[in-house]
Amino acid sequence: MKRIPHTYVIIFALIVLSAIATWVIPAAKVQTWQIFAAFFNGFSKAPSVIAFILIIGGAFWILNETKAIEYGVDKLIQQGKKWEKYNILRKIGVNNLIIAAVMTLFSLFGAVFGMSEETIAFVMVMIPLSKRMGYDETVGVCMCFLAAGLGFAGCLLNPFTLGIAQQIAGIKMFSGIEYRFFIWLIFTFCGIAFVLHYAHKTEKSNRTNHVCKDYENTQSLQINTRIAKYSLFVLGLVILTLIIGVTVFKWEFIEIAALFFAMAVIIGIISGKNANEIAKSFIDGCKDMLSAAMVVALASGIIVILEDGGIIQMILDGITGSLGNKSKISTLSAMYLFQTLMNALITSGTAKAAMLMPIFRDISNAVGLSLQSTVTAFHIGDGFTNLITPTSGVLIAVLGVAKIPYAQWIKFIWKFILLMIILGWLLLLPTLFLSLPGF
Repeated sequence: MKRIPHTYVIIFALIVLSAIATWVIPAAKVQTWQIFAAFFNGFSKAPSVIAFILIIGGAFWILNETKAIEYGVDKLIQQGKKWEKYNILRKIGVNNLIIAAVMTLFSLFGAVFGMSEETIAFVMVMIPLSKRMGYDETVGVCMCFLAAGLGFAGCLLNPFTLGIAQQIAGIKMFSGIEYRFFIWLIFTFCGIAFVLHYAHKTEKSNRTNHVCKDYENTQSLQINTRIAKYSLFVLGLVILTLIIGVTVFKWEFIEIAALFFAMAVIIGIISGKNANEIAKSFIDGCKDMLSAAMVVALASGIIVILEDGGIIQMILDGITGSLGNKSKISTLSAMYLFQTLMNALITSGTAKAAMLMPIFRDISNAVGLSLQSTVTAFHIGDGFTNLITPTSGVLIAVLGVAKIPYAQWIKFIWKFILLMIILGWLLLLPTLFLSLPGF
């Protein structure tokens, strides 16, 4: 059996390849010392993500010491088994319903307010739930991270990508939502079907290898139920505050990190720890997440090399010329492809909207292409490759938190991502040939 390369090895190899590209492609040539400086520069490139990971690690370490998540998951599973008395639920499968419901919720979050970075924290909750249901860490990651990414591509009301793109295009904000809702449903359904298929295979494998355990007896977990209940209540308030903060008050990393740091202190007090014990537990959690934080810095180094070498700017400069004098379908397809590939270089949807939409708008007007179709190509193309590219700080952070090797994730997800990219292109075609509301 071939050994999977360490994530650090894969990403550093990509840094070297990016540097070589600056010597092959006519651009600014990156010097050898810059390759080794990319790790340091990566820390400067993504300090907020790195700090967020460490704070999340410390906060959830304190929470996990109370065994509150295990307690809550056990109660949910026990309740699910009670639901199995209903014939229809037993046939569908309670676990299947839980996965479908959770994925639909996170997909909606991705579609409405662009949930992305926030999934780093939710992974810490979804993985224990996945394991209790007899699955693995990958299912837990998919339940929140993959679902939010698919919703991000569906993009019903996301002001950070759709709103900005439509504003730059000069069309009514959030218009065309009827067809976008159809797109979102298709993407979400495909994601749920994919994860359920994988979860079923994982569950069978776990049973064959006698990995799956019966957790009905919560007493065996030696949980202080009083502390666990209070801690779960605090976690619930934190999640509710997070959702309100992101959707209403447009919170970013600093506010979310402060929220989880406060959670760490409060739960530490609830669990009876003194100040020194809270600090020690928090540091232990940061240590546990250090590897994930470092790999984010290393991955950010790829972008540093591409920027210093002028590769990104060269690609942007070449877009205008390559899209001229084409048919509507060719132009729309090329825009979609460019946007899909640009995710590997620029992961921020807001930044891409600001850079690409003025170019796309002018080209669309020149060939008589619907601006709504152009916006749709932009937001669909903005979604899928963020779920696979190593330059995505959120992806690398999520995998680091879940302790899933990057190569293992690629092996698991690449066929599905390829199919979704093709499906996204097919869903663009009706915007050219059918009379759709807002198009």
